[in-house]
Amino acid sequence: MASPLAFPALHASHAGMWIASPDGETRRIGKAEAVAKAAETPMILLNAPLVAQRLGYAELSGLDLLELFAFVHPARFAVPTAKGLASVLGLETAGHDEAIPRFLQAAAAKLIATLTDPSWLEREGAWDAAQALTRLRWPWARVVADQLPKPQVKERWLFSKLPEWEEAPPRTPPRSVQLDRAAVDAQLARLTGSEAEVREGQRAFAETAAHIFDPRRRKGEPNMLLAEAGTGIGKTLGYLAPASLWAQEADGAVWISTYTKALQRQLVGEARRVFPDDAAFRQKVVVRKGRENYLCLLNLEDALQGGFAGRAAILAHLVARWAAFTADGDMIGGDLPGWLTTLFRRNGTTALTDRRGECIYAGCPHYRKCFIERASRSSAQADIVIANHALMMVNAARGREEASRPTRIIFDEGHHLFDAADSTFAAALTGAEMIEIRRWVIGPEGKARGRRRGLSARLADVASYDEEGGLAIDAAREAAEALPGDGWLGRVNEGVPSGPAERMLAAVRATVYARDEGQAESGYGLETEYANLDAPLIEAIADLMKALEALVKPLMVLGQRLEALVEEAPDWLDSAARARIEGAMASLSWRVDTLRGWIALLGRGGGPADPDFVDWLAVDRGEGREYDMGIHRHWLDPTRPVSSVVLKPAHGILTTSATLRSGGDWDTAAARTGAAHLDHEVEHFSAPSPFDYARQAEVLIVTDIQRGDLPALAGAYAALIGASQGGALGLFTAIRRLRSVHARIADRLARDGLPLYAQHVDPMDTGTLVDIFRDDPHASLLGTDALRDGVDVPGHSLRLVIMEQVPWPRPDILHKARRLAGGGMDYDDRIIRSRLAQAFGRLIRKADDHGHFVLLSSATPSRLLTAFPPGTPIHRVTLDEAVRRIKSGLSPATNFGQGSALEIEDEDIPF
Repeated sequence: MASPLAFPALHASHAGMWIASPDGETRRIGKAEAVAKAAETPMILLNAPLVAQRLGYAELSGLDLLELFAFVHPARFAVPTAKGLASVLGLETAGHDEAIPRFLQAAAAKLIATLTDPSWLEREGAWDAAQALTRLRWPWARVVADQLPKPQVKERWLFSKLPEWEEAPPRTPPRSVQLDRAAVDAQLARLTGSEAEVREGQRAFAETAAHIFDPRRRKGEPNMLLAEAGTGIGKTLGYLAPASLWAQEADGAVWISTYTKALQRQLVGEARRVFPDDAAFRQKVVVRKGRENYLCLLNLEDALQGGFAGRAAILAHLVARWAAFTADGDMIGGDLPGWLTTLFRRNGTTALTDRRGECIYAGCPHYRKCFIERASRSSAQADIVIANHALMMVNAARGREEASRPTRIIFDEGHHLFDAADSTFAAALTGAEMIEIRRWVIGPEGKARGRRRGLSARLADVASYDEEGGLAIDAAREAAEALPGDGWLGRVNEGVPSGPAERMLAAVRATVYARDEGQAESGYGLETEYANLDAPLIEAIADLMKALEALVKPLMVLGQRLEALVEEAPDWLDSAARARIEGAMASLSWRVDTLRGWIALLGRGGGPADPDFVDWLAVDRGEGREYDMGIHRHWLDPTRPVSSVVLKPAHGILTTSATLRSGGDWDTAAARTGAAHLDHEVEHFSAPSPFDYARQAEVLIVTDIQRGDLPALAGAYAALIGASQGGALGLFTAIRRLRSVHARIADRLARDGLPLYAQHVDPMDTGTLVDIFRDDPHASLLGTDALRDGVDVPGHSLRLVIMEQVPWPRPDILHKARRLAGGGMDYDDRIIRSRLAQAFGRLIRKADDHGHFVLLSSATPSRLLTAFPPGTPIHRVTLDEAVRRIKSGLSPATNFGQGSALEIEDEDIPF
């Protein structure tokens, strides 16, 4: 078989296309020739989906260097660019586009040579994987297989290699201790290091945070601290100091909850300062995420044994390579390269995790090696558990892991608690949600493949042992047939719904379109109030209520029979079977609660509104295509259930953020975090950022870009990015405008050596895009909300933030209800100031950072400018002046501060 250098290599960027032949010649080629050669000759590529997009040739395939890297170095991080691979492989970086094709050939040769290196650490399992991939016709398979000698001793298969977790006795309740403040200071000094500068704000924060670990005075009244700690205070080590000290002295666990994956990764790094020894770190610090984030070994086994076909099967084998070397099995934000799954387009990755809550627990042959179960048990014995807001809410709402319920909790990025709660405690009676319940009860229907199992298959032993339980399973299966089945969306759209659920969805769709006020042409989602319903919809709602009640009844009976089974414990119910039954009970309880919520929501149809909730009908659409529809319910104030199920059962709560007050006061912070619903006063702490914003940053409000003028908007982005020579984060409030701007300016920027990447354009996940942006100081990145508050790029790589307009809240039904209850315009202003502050907070992350924040909206009301830190220079300027200022860098020009805009009249911008 030919060596990697015997293949040509193709590189495509917005600046052009280049090809390197096997004999070393590199030349620039046109798009048509590139497509023709890629279609006829196997070529070495870097990120085939990205190259395919730039060529406009969706069917492009070839020898993707990233796939080879994932095989040779599973669970190893690499930025998926030529520069990133050069760094991790120890090769000379390709300096410009023309040199990249030759680099791709050199990188392929280096990876192939690694296969014969005696010191290669990831050799185990490679030969077997290569044989399987050869059968699947993986493009690299023959090259790889020719270099891998067959092992003399049969290698351990993945499922025999993985270690088993061990049961541990229940952890004793933590001791009641009160932290000595001097000890807290000493712990903070140890974590920051003897050479670190003493930060008074950080020390005050640590001492105040220690209060949450004091013994609780009364049940239901946790020690709660709301702390706004400005960027640069060092709040992570500030709360880790008392948290780690309390965990040590009390022998208890502290849960630290975040909102973004970036902060979770940062926390892992900071926690290593607490436990520098690797063995101690693995024992004392555990990262927890929702079950849907982890690889399911049973799903993987099914995929490897024929459950997947084509490219999805190749992905499964590469994931299996990763699974043998991963630290924790986390597929979303862990050590699985974020770019790997996007290489396979429609890849079936979700089928490798437990996204449907169908785990059979101890009934699984891999139960003792399960990544999810290992993380759960490890967290019960850990000192520091790093979780996320979604997991905290879900566990509390569904009563999971009662024995290890967190009692000392730190909510970092606390300004996101409201949004996390809003998602968790909402109800959505939609087609997509109902079909999942149907599949959970019935299992596979028709020609469906995969390991999905219905209740009768998962609880076959119960049905054979307990007649009443078996009858309940049969009754539930029959009742679930009333829910939408495969193809429901097409039937509803064609006007031929089948069954009561689909008839209700069809009536919802008809009502939403009938009440449309001209938004249907936009191609995006439509909604209308759940009020003044017509007769067909009321009738359909009544029929569906009866169907759901007919499903709830046997499920409740089944739950009772499972409880009795566990209590009576027949001879065959060993510990493994008990664990499986208890898992089924938890899953059953969740579904019953969901169905009861749906019934309550349907019961509201045609009746008076519940003042605690906001209900509406919606047709969900994306890019002109309908993908779901139904009835939605959200809490008017979702922090009410947070207060009941998360805060009050705890002993100590710290909620902190750099923008905790969301542009308001402490009452605003209490309202957004659930503290307002506690029966006692909570403590407050505030420390401003230590950064010199007057010297380090400048806010420029561009006054000559007209709203709605897309060519002018694109020209402004190009001019500003060019002035800063990259390093720009562009934030949009609409995906359509983002795509339009990117399409207009990406080529011209690339020709100047300034690569431009974009969410919703480039076929990569957000985390990978941020990694690329961080790694290249000349790159720029366009994105939406996910980038406004989830990016940590300190240093020169981020020196310009551009917002296309004031981030006004979308005036949907839910927002209008909360606006009415929250103070009208003041409510909107708090949200906008919070968003502006979060976006500005991306810019200055360290004491030596400098940069500009540009807002392309002449109609920015002055009252919103208090979102920026005191002392920050704010100027209203033309685009030309903004470009000049950015080119010249920050200068000691007159600092008008926040007063620079106050002389301009506020503009109230109504919906």
